Amino acid sequence: MSVTDGAGPAPAPAEQAIGVPADGMSHHGTAAVSTSGLTKRFRSGQLAVDGIDLHVPTGAVYGFLGPNGSGKTTTIRMLLGLLRPTAGSADLLGRTMPAAAGEVLPRIGALVEGPAFHPYLSGWDNLMRLDAADRTAPAATAKDRVLAALDRVGLTAAAAKRYRHYSLGMRQRLGIAAALLRPRELLVLDEPTNGLDPQGTREVRTLLAELASGGTTVVLSTHLLSEVEQVCTHVGVMHRGRLVAQDSLGALRRQGAARAIVTTTARHEAASVLTRLGMTEVLVSADGAGALLGDQDPAALVAALVHAGVPVTGFGTTGTDLEELFVHLTGEGFDVSG
Repeated sequence: MSVTDGAGPAPAPAEQAIGVPADGMSHHGTAAVSTSGLTKRFRSGQLAVDGIDLHVPTGAVYGFLGPNGSGKTTTIRMLLGLLRPTAGSADLLGRTMPAAAGEVLPRIGALVEGPAFHPYLSGWDNLMRLDAADRTAPAATAKDRVLAALDRVGLTAAAAKRYRHYSLGMRQRLGIAAALLRPRELLVLDEPTNGLDPQGTREVRTLLAELASGGTTVVLSTHLLSEVEQVCTHVGVMHRGRLVAQDSLGALRRQGAARAIVTTTARHEAASVLTRLGMTEVLVSADGAGALLGDQDPAALVAALVHAGVPVTGFGTTGTDLEELFVHLTGEGFDVSG
């Protein structure tokens, strides 16, 4: 499914998310994206998103990183008003969703779960139809907007080709072009390089960097660590519906210094002990907790944990790179190709 023009109707009042003020005003500050306790439990009982607090600074390129099935797409769908949260609230561009959807969505470009276009129309005609559906877009300049969008994603030569004959990579490019038909303050892209060859992937990364330099805030959902390392300024890491880490990329890199890694079922209790000992950058992970080792003596640290009643089933010290840090946070690996 794709959301490309921001002109869709706002949800009916009955669909207002729990915790959303009726006036649609934000209470989360001036971040481009902000959530408080955002939760989604499906009727099957599956808890897809578990009380996450996102904070995407204005002007950032925010890498929303996590293995497939970690809750990234469900979160994005809630942010855009495509799915009603079970609990919590979400703000986009300083306004609370979905109450302010009619005002906010025209300022947002999005590509969610892959593009959806009419297969028997050309790329050009598909974009013209989308542009025409945007009631805020002047009709007199529609062709200029479509031409510019196609050029930005390298599809000018294929503009007349029917969509059904597009490769997967070309379809992704057209989806991104649709999100760029109008200048956007916020761009939300779900796996935008899916199906692209290495050259196409590099071009998309360059495009995202250009957009960010022009003031557009970008939220990039991906399972590719290379996407995050090469273009992102901030990172949020999802695991089984929980936001297990969120910080600037630089801060996360600094966490690659020597760390104490505690394996325990009492994750939060272990983190509290590490904090009390004066250790910094304490993180709770899928199977324990960790912190920068600093000047701590590992043997004394283990003794302090045991004395505090924390059942320590494993302990180690390591200097990690980003990949190893994320594996520690989630208990599973990420695709580092791309």
